[in-house]
Amino acid sequence: MCEEKGNAMVVAILLLGLLLHGSPAHAANYTVGDSSGWTFYVAGWENGKNFKAGDTLVFKYSPTAHDVVVVDKSSYDSCSVPANATTYNSGNDEISLGKGANYFICSIPGHCQPGRMKIAANAA
Repeated sequence: MCEEKGNAMVVAILLLGLLLHGSPAHAANYTVGDSSGWTFYVAGWENGKNFKAGDTLVFKYSPTAHDVVVVDKSSYDSCSVPANATTYNSGNDEISLGKGANYFICSIPGHCQPGRMKIAANAA
């Protein structure tokens, strides 16, 4: 009986070791706009990227010139900011992607217009 407990303990320790040394999935970080950052004509930067839920978008920009607003599809399409929108303005914002569509715009008047400062990142 004592030998069985000892064997069970060894097996448990081995299994714990395997779990701790396994290779966990890591979320990726993406700098929006790459080396140019979050600036004019960044729209389309997200195309062709395979985002996953939990990945982080890093928005780098001058906080005196721009901001980042998390919006829904309708607000993204119309370049409008709903009253309950989350706005970032540090100039170095890190935003984790949720599963599905994630929409971001710059709320400074004229900045979001088509082809300018807006992205839609779809995360699997």
